[in-house]
Amino acid sequence: MDRILATHAGSLIRPPELLSFLAARERGGADDEDAYARCLRDSVAEVVRRQVEAGIDVVDDGEMGKASWITYLYERVSGLETRPMDTDGASILPPSRDRQAFPGAYAELDALDEAANRQSTAAAEGAGNETAAEGAVAWVCTGPLRYDRSALDRDIANLTAALADHEGAQAFLPVVAPASAYWLTNEYYQDDEEFVFALADVLHEEYEAIVDSGLLLQVDDAVLMHECDTIMSRGGSFEDYRRWAELRVRALNHALRTIPEERVRYHLCFGSWHGPHAFDPPLRDVVDLVLQVRAGAYAIEQANPRHEHEWRVWEDVRLPEGKKLIPGVVTHHTNVVEHPELVAQRLTRLAKVVGRENVLAGTDCGFAQGAFVKRVHPEIQWAKLTALAEGARLATRELWGTAAG
Repeated sequence: MDRILATHAGSLIRPPELLSFLAARERGGADDEDAYARCLRDSVAEVVRRQVEAGIDVVDDGEMGKASWITYLYERVSGLETRPMDTDGASILPPSRDRQAFPGAYAELDALDEAANRQSTAAAEGAGNETAAEGAVAWVCTGPLRYDRSALDRDIANLTAALADHEGAQAFLPVVAPASAYWLTNEYYQDDEEFVFALADVLHEEYEAIVDSGLLLQVDDAVLMHECDTIMSRGGSFEDYRRWAELRVRALNHALRTIPEERVRYHLCFGSWHGPHAFDPPLRDVVDLVLQVRAGAYAIEQANPRHEHEWRVWEDVRLPEGKKLIPGVVTHHTNVVEHPELVAQRLTRLAKVVGRENVLAGTDCGFAQGAFVKRVHPEIQWAKLTALAEGARLATRELWGTAAG
């Protein structure tokens, strides 16, 4: 690499036309499959075009073909079923010391999220604000897990077709890690380890198909970090969390066993929701787990005020030879558009520690964690990505000289 490449975490805000189809599908309504396929294909082509125009070097499909960053997998795997959940108005998010310490703040945040969810769904359906939200469901494993790659093949084809109009653009597809089994209840496999490794085998099929298509693979692992707070909120110890996490890392490496490391990006965050995050585990305490993952690049939060200081971890922790970092240098946690010079500062200070050739510019997390869950307005999303790319160019000029970039 002779410059800082710009990329991002993956999930981007879906366009209104696509949301209309997704809303109908979420509610089991009849729709025109051919029209949906055309809309999805056009949405991928458009989101790739917008990324390239913003200056992003390594793009993706924005997860246009997924209702959610995590439940998309459950929809592609047999051996699972859904059951209604009676939440009695409570959040379906896992418990945490953060929620215990800031109950009033989270009550307001949850209400805002719920209102935004209802508004987005209703607007997509063209039904005003009176549409009732679907009840929460739990996903349960009741039989052997089997992967159906039909939707994956469609996503690969749509992204590949979109790239044809943008010579030189690199691309990745984001998919989940085995730790996502956290959101499943196991009623079939003998124990937790057998269950998690069964999911890893399913994911192995997905991972191989993506890399075999010529695309980069990005593994998203948002649950791995947050579970530390969840376990400790229930009275567990940090050692209990470590044992839980180490099993998931072993399972992930099992799923990656045939994948060349240089084709893998490992993205982890501390939870995408807007909240205090006062009990996120320090990166220094978990970085050894991160580096155990068989990946060529590690995408880690570094732009939000809870984790920005953690670039200094790499002053003491050696980045393994041949590995790269993709620090978040713009964040989904705020509506403020980062100044390109700030982006450049964040990149250059890390590059001077780990080597300029080992750094890409990224985002903390996705700008939409599901079709109807967006973290910023679309206008702000694109402004942030443009600032990201401009900051990467400024950092390149500083690190390689004025003629570079």
